[in-house]
Parts: sequence; structure tokens; C-alpha cells
Amino acid sequence: MILGIPREIIANETRVAVIPATVKQFVSVGFKVIIESNAGSKSQISDLDFKDSGAEIVSSASDVFSKADMILKVNSPTDEEM
Repeated sequence: MILGIPREIIANETRVAVIPATVKQFVSVGFKVIIESNAGSKSQISDLDFKDSGAEIVSSASDVFSKADMILKVNSPTDEEM
């Protein structure tokens, strides 16, 4: 199963749905994790941090939404994301 994490687009939202330690746990039990580039930047988590924990970094939210079996977000999806 592929878990997808897009960048949060709600104004002033600084959180991201996962941290590198969580990604590592998901990967260790067999999930593939894809994360939109810069999804963690407002939380001071770099793409390299996520990549080092086992995630694949993709260039856009549309890549996340089209490839993932399940989406993880902090906030409910916006109309734009639906």
C-alpha cells in the first residue's frame, strides 16, 4: 500500500502529517511512503530527512494524489484538493 503525504495548503499551517520517525515505522511494516517536495519545510523537516527515513519525494501534490492508495493530512482536504 502506498501512503501519500501532500504539503498542507491551509494558510498559516506549519504542521505535516508525518515525521521521519513515523515514515521509518510505516516503511518497516511494508508501506511505501511518498511525500510532496517541501511538505515538511514549515516544520523544519527537509526532503532529505524524509528520504533518509525511507520516503520517496515527488514533485507535486497531483503526483501524491494520483499515486497513493491512502492520503495522510493534518487538515481535511480542500475543494481544490478533492
